[in-house]
Amino acid sequence: MSTSTEVQRRYDEIKRSKRITWALGVGGVIGILILLWIALGRIGLVPSEIWAYRAEFANALRNYFPLTTVFGVIPFLDVVQYWAFILGTDPDTVSLAGQTIPIPDLFQSAGITLAIGFAGTVLGFPLALLFGVLGSERVVPFPFNFIFRGTMSCIRAIPALVWVLIYVPLGGVTPITATLAVATDTIGNLGRLFTDELEEIEDGPIEAIETTGANKPQTVTFGMLSQVFTPFIAWTLYIFEINVRIAVGLGIIGAGGLGWVLDNQRRLFNYTEMMATILVILVLIICVEMFSQRVRSHIRADDEPMAFTELIFGAPRRVIESWAK
Repeated sequence: MSTSTEVQRRYDEIKRSKRITWALGVGGVIGILILLWIALGRIGLVPSEIWAYRAEFANALRNYFPLTTVFGVIPFLDVVQYWAFILGTDPDTVSLAGQTIPIPDLFQSAGITLAIGFAGTVLGFPLALLFGVLGSERVVPFPFNFIFRGTMSCIRAIPALVWVLIYVPLGGVTPITATLAVATDTIGNLGRLFTDELEEIEDGPIEAIETTGANKPQTVTFGMLSQVFTPFIAWTLYIFEINVRIAVGLGIIGAGGLGWVLDNQRRLFNYTEMMATILVILVLIICVEMFSQRVRSHIRADDEPMAFTELIFGAPRRVIESWAK
């Protein structure tokens, strides 16, 4: 076979490969669009119906973001209405369909939400550590480690929202059952992160401990867990952040806290009060993330502790740097 023939053959193969790639890409896009059309049909999403409610949505937006004027001319967001609700100057109870609904203090509600997330994380940590360690093949041989891995997978497969419903016989949907649901969810999620972290550790420290005649528990404690102390703390703080967000969601179905306030305001169609509650939720989540970030920076030797002002005003720069990577 001559050189020109071989080059032509390779050229044809490349062209055919590109045509197949393009055909697969187009087929994939068409398949996704078909699945999207089926999904929208299943949920009954009709764009014309959404458009029909545009006036109501526009009115709600005006209530979400109430405007006032500065010097009687310049329109400005009326934050005083938010602040009045946050400080609790509004009535303590309201009536809806003959039912009296209490309007609790927002700071007290934020404390309940934070308490659910914190207590759930702390209560779930011991079992997450136990299941996470025993789920590692380096500690418990295959296939016995899959007993613990499978348990954690089953726990993770059930959302915290469902766990709180499972715990309803213990007293209904309350902050107590919400804390138990968050703790259960923590066992599955945090335990799996612990297991994955243990699978990546170095063999050197383990072998060094074994040469001293250490038994298995001593090897696990001083050869394995000593390597993952910092990542374990970092993952626990990460799960704590998530648990505070979960606590907000559980509050919407009656577990108390800020989610409960938000749901009550939704039932009353008080959109301005809803937005004030959302702002408090936003501040709470940011505070938790800042605390978590500061602690992780402190325990990680390779991370420089970030000043408070840098944490706030340097956020746009860090976002741009993250996108540039």
